[in-house]
Amino acid sequence: MHENKMTYEEYLDEVTTLITEIFDVTDEAAIKLVMQAQDNEFFVAHDDDESLRTEERAEQDARTIFKQRKKR
Repeated sequence: MHENKMTYEEYLDEVTTLITEIFDVTDEAAIKLVMQAQDNEFFVAHDDDESLRTEERAEQDARTIFKQRKKR
């Protein structure tokens, strides 16, 4: 089984896209959520470890980031 690894930037784009698709929010809102998560160091491990940058993980992270926004 071969998973395509994304660059860090591609991974952030994928998470942003998934947030818009799964939760029906605007691109602008999704970008804000991802940028806020990045500011909160949510993606530090992803930057260091490319094995975390998979499509499956992107969907998990998109759901986590969206859920966390409700708690603020």
